[in-house]
Amino acid sequence: MMLNDIFILLRQELILSVLIFLLLFIKLGKDRSNESIMNIINVALFLNLVAGFCCMQEGSLFSGMFTTNALIVLQKNILNLAIWIISMQSFAWLKTNKHVIEFYILLFTSLLGMYFMISSGNLLMFYLGLEMSTIPLAAAANFDLTKKKSSEAAMKLIISSAFASGILLLGISFLYGTSGTLSFEILPAHIGNNPLQIFAFILFMSGFAFKISAVPFHLWTADVYEGAPVAVTSFLSVISKAAVLFAFGAILYKVFEPIASTWYAVLVVLSFATILIGNLFAIRQENFKRFLAFSSIAQVGFILIGISGSSQAGIASLVYFILIYVFSNLAAFGVVSLVSALTGKENIADFKGFYKTNPVLSWVLTIALFSLAGVPPTAGFFGKLFLLMAGAAKGNYWLITFAALNMVISFYYYLRIVKAIFMEQNDQPIQKLAIPAISKFAMYLCVAGIIITGLASVVYDYIYSLSFGL
Repeated sequence: MMLNDIFILLRQELILSVLIFLLLFIKLGKDRSNESIMNIINVALFLNLVAGFCCMQEGSLFSGMFTTNALIVLQKNILNLAIWIISMQSFAWLKTNKHVIEFYILLFTSLLGMYFMISSGNLLMFYLGLEMSTIPLAAAANFDLTKKKSSEAAMKLIISSAFASGILLLGISFLYGTSGTLSFEILPAHIGNNPLQIFAFILFMSGFAFKISAVPFHLWTADVYEGAPVAVTSFLSVISKAAVLFAFGAILYKVFEPIASTWYAVLVVLSFATILIGNLFAIRQENFKRFLAFSSIAQVGFILIGISGSSQAGIASLVYFILIYVFSNLAAFGVVSLVSALTGKENIADFKGFYKTNPVLSWVLTIALFSLAGVPPTAGFFGKLFLLMAGAAKGNYWLITFAALNMVISFYYYLRIVKAIFMEQNDQPIQKLAIPAISKFAMYLCVAGIIITGLASVVYDYIYSLSFGL
């Protein structure tokens, strides 16, 4: 393979590596203001996003350990879009922080691991990418060094991740022991209804369930989301979860296709429990970050239903919903991040009467909540519709009916917040906030994404065309 082909196939990983080294050189050089550093980083992230759509080429490297195609490139670009939005939304918080460069180095290193995880063609490469994406996040979760909750969040994240990784690695070792290979291309020919391989899959699935916060492996999520800085919580909720789900769908469809009936049954049970528990606990939350944590758990249940369809529509609906989830969740987190950075308030009760003092932020938050709830004509409605349609291909209409009824339950706790924002009184309302221009642009971008991705059918059609033959 020509050297220029290698640069094209690895261009996204190389660009991100160059950004990390650039930040190290800036750190070693003369002091710069936080605002100038963030402006440089935001421009670089935008150029990285643009570069991701150029020179799409399919191929593999390192004896098939690294693979890429148009769908994988799109998945990485969705992550690029998300981290660019998070960076812009974090402007108010980071401009007074002493460790801006270190913060970005941690996030970029984690994102680089996610790139390798998504492009893995081998279980060893997948595991290395997974660990590379997880370990920096534990340090990032502890970035508010003066807050005890931040340290607790980091401890819980690293301990739960260590258990999950151990279980996952044990499953991989059993698969290697029974098949003699770790390659995604060769493994399917050696996988069957061998009891040891079924057990290996259960271990493998359990490790994944920890990473995506599926019930009953979700217990770390709310505490970590609450304790971590809002920017890190956004990264965990959107980018980390999206990357693991992208890899999860590909591995199920490629590697474990011979035991599809087994993993379908597992996904049905997990999706049932995840939607129900996520919804029931979301109703009880008073802290906004904990609320969004259980909301994201419930969303994972719907995603699992879509993946269970075992079809082109299943992977297309997964990628399409993640794109919508990026815009919807980051719009909500953007408002929470700004309020938290400027006032220190993170409880839902603090948002009573929010519309009277901050009408723009109120509408951004409301549209985001409507999309997360699946209220038409927001994109969230179409995202959940396509997930349920993909899951219905298996004919399990009881599960689809259950999911649809739980959407009604979710309307209650999302609209409860909307009611507080527009209709309830607050003796000490949040004052009118000065929104930095870059944060305002990020919020408007999310709102535009929520509307356009739902109403423009070409978005789903494009993703569907790329998912052919996965």
